[in-house]
Amino acid sequence: MAGLMKLACLVLACMIVAGPVTTNAALSCGTVNGNLAACIGYLTQNAPLPRGCCTGVTSLNNMARTTPDRQQACRCLVGAANSFPTLNAARAAGLPKACGVNIPYKISKSTNCNSVR
Repeated sequence: MAGLMKLACLVLACMIVAGPVTTNAALSCGTVNGNLAACIGYLTQNAPLPRGCCTGVTSLNNMARTTPDRQQACRCLVGAANSFPTLNAARAAGLPKACGVNIPYKISKSTNCNSVR
């Protein structure tokens, strides 16, 4: 019985610690990157803008409704941008507009995601 109580307390403690982390930002970088995978050729190789890229940009914008979600999406975008040495910075910054989406920040390797609201 004492072992079960310890386990219950451990689970409760984990829920208290992890709860705020998981509820503040529902978007994962996997989700962000998955939505923008079709954009890689456009952003790194000067390929034409595929329709699937804009579908992903629009979908991602629709998912990022709260400030924590927008900040998390921003962090994922900055991380992704920094992982591509051949990233065309102008195309990255202009991607939302090219897809008819308005976001409150520029996509770049140096965006301060803490200021995104």
